[in-house]
Amino acid sequence: MGRTSVATATVARGRIFAMMDADGDGVISAQDYLSRVDRAVQATGRSEDDPLVLAARREAHKAWAAMDANGDGKLSFEEYDAWVGADKFDNICRFALGALFDLADADGDGALDKAEFTILRTALNNAPVNAEAAFGALDADGDGRVGRDEYLASIRAYVVGEASPMGEALY
Repeated sequence: MGRTSVATATVARGRIFAMMDADGDGVISAQDYLSRVDRAVQATGRSEDDPLVLAARREAHKAWAAMDANGDGKLSFEEYDAWVGADKFDNICRFALGALFDLADADGDGALDKAEFTILRTALNNAPVNAEAAFGALDADGDGRVGRDEYLASIRAYVVGEASPMGEALY
């Protein structure tokens, strides 16, 4: 990764870290991280026994266990920055984020409209105006829908320091 990509990735990771640090205390706790699913479930109105909720919880617990490698229940920015990258995104984060996407996909067609996207991103601690701007950045063809693959690819690009108009709009 070039010097610019490293700097870009560090800024992006700092923004993502701050979003996941739900209580703003400078560390991501298990509660901070796992509450993302709680907020998405509440925002989408899904029941606790919904298979998509169960899958989202399972993937969130897997991701948290991988991130909190020392098992102390908290993650500093330095730990997160050292841990996250393309490989971790592809093998861990993608599944947790995809499960959250699926919660917001009310009709299960693999795409979110602007309202669904905004509900999801707001539940994940993004400002609604930023979520709307991010949707616009992702909806390049203007069809009013954002597919799961393009959503995940945009987050991956942002995490690894590549261009991501959605990432820039969200954070």
